[in-house]
Amino acid sequence: MIVIFGLSAFVSWRLRSKFNEYSQVGLSNGLSGAEIAQKMLNENGIYDVRVVSVEGMLTDHYNPQEKTVNLSADVYYGRSVAAAAVAAHECGHAVQHKVAYAPLKFRSAIVPFVSIASQYMQWIILIGIFLLQTTPIPLTIGVGLFAVTTLFSFITLPVEFDASKRALAWVQNRGIVNEREYGYAKDALWWAAMTYVVAALGSLATLLYYLSILSGGRRSD
Repeated sequence: MIVIFGLSAFVSWRLRSKFNEYSQVGLSNGLSGAEIAQKMLNENGIYDVRVVSVEGMLTDHYNPQEKTVNLSADVYYGRSVAAAAVAAHECGHAVQHKVAYAPLKFRSAIVPFVSIASQYMQWIILIGIFLLQTTPIPLTIGVGLFAVTTLFSFITLPVEFDASKRALAWVQNRGIVNEREYGYAKDALWWAAMTYVVAALGSLATLLYYLSILSGGRRSD
């Protein structure tokens, strides 16, 4: 767990470092993140998704319910390689939505359950650990809920990698970036993807830890 925590901290630091670095690299075509996002949506035949600016840093995301591509101010107004990469990536999710990309559909379908599970599972697990010598049922339920959130984190991986793949292909094929800028954009999106990989591994490690507690309690009965 300590290794995962350290790795997560390093990847998060590296992502912010890369974003800051590539935010200083101006895009040769001078387009802003918002303009690139709108262009990518239009060229993929998507006209019912709005591009909006949201507060915060690295808060960019696609909302399939509201059909909005939400870009942080640095990306929305930015005219850098970082802004181009992030804007195109988020539009990659909108393209996934349009073509009914299976992993995205499945992830969206279990979001309500995962949201509820996330609110209560830690309390259920805590209660289950205290009651483990009496009954394994609460901890079993808690671990089951945690397993669903772990599954969600792993389903997120192909969704994120595919969105980056679509984004990079589009910015390259449409001449949004030159060869040098493409390399920077690819690097930035790779580090962004690594945050999801580390999160998934951390969730799996925690799940295995809870399972070891559960199995240990059952053996002692």
